[in-house]
Amino acid sequence: MKFVDEATIRVLAGNGGHGCLSFRREKYVERGGPDGGDGGHGGSVFLVADPSLNTLADFRVARKFKAEGGQGGSGRNKTGRSGEDLDVMVPCGTMVHDVDTGELICDLTEPGQRQKVAEGGRGGLGNTRFKSSVNRAPRKITKGTQGEARHLRLELKVLADVGLLGMPNAGKSTLISAMSEAKPRIADYPFTTLHPNLGVVRVGRLQSFVMADVPGLIEGASAGAGLGIQFLKHLQRTRLLLHVVDIAPLDPDADPAAEVRAIVNELGRFSPDLAGKPRWLVINKVDLLSGDDLATARERLLSALDWEGPVFEVSAATGAGTEPLGQAIMQELERLDEEAAAEEDFDPAAG
Repeated sequence: MKFVDEATIRVLAGNGGHGCLSFRREKYVERGGPDGGDGGHGGSVFLVADPSLNTLADFRVARKFKAEGGQGGSGRNKTGRSGEDLDVMVPCGTMVHDVDTGELICDLTEPGQRQKVAEGGRGGLGNTRFKSSVNRAPRKITKGTQGEARHLRLELKVLADVGLLGMPNAGKSTLISAMSEAKPRIADYPFTTLHPNLGVVRVGRLQSFVMADVPGLIEGASAGAGLGIQFLKHLQRTRLLLHVVDIAPLDPDADPAAEVRAIVNELGRFSPDLAGKPRWLVINKVDLLSGDDLATARERLLSALDWEGPVFEVSAATGAGTEPLGQAIMQELERLDEEAAAEEDFDPAAG
């Protein structure tokens, strides 16, 4: 199974209806003159950000989207009915590129955000439009124009405040399920998580943040190893990274510090900006070690990493330590919000 966070689709707007060539025909009315109506306009195609979606998997099956065409005009100056616009729902965080030109068309980040990606064709003109003082019986019409057709590449980057990263089986899925109502797939083998899981963590009555659990990373992920670089993209929109470390790995030869360094290297290779995001160390599975063993393992890990940042000890399986972690995250996000607001209010000319 492969999670689809990129998809290529084809969108076709509706064609405009043709204008009508018609003359008025009534009893006792000679040379009634032209009465051909215009054609209707074709429907356009829009992409709409839907907060209830979090994957592009639906586009593995449905790849072609066509709006309704306009109807042709008719006699008695009747204009043809215009085609209905087509709304295609996509997850929030979807970036839309034109495959042929490489142009970034839009970045749909806000719920309900709507972007036209294919313009419907214009309706043709009926022969009534060409009547003049010197041409009382025009036989000229125009045909409706074709709707726009485009190949689009959709790229999803999940929108979350906090991103979890770590090796497979570090306990990220268990942690997000312990801190939120998310129900990710959990098992004791690598790559259980095949697509990002989002969970809303509620800290207080009116305080909450969104946490994203992305598939486990391995060495070489930035070059496509394991589940590939596509999942690193999901961490780019987060404001805080939690590096989850298994302090009690089943493999006695495993080196948690080396695993942390390997993932940090992958972040740097993929994006310096991503590597520069605030990152906290979350030591998981502390329930599997006794007090002395835990203290020894923690000291060995921090010393090997030369770690000076925030450190939290949790047991995702039992929930121990998750509440203080959630409160600390909320405080940090509020601090980052205040800093961002202060930067927006700062006037360089005045300062």
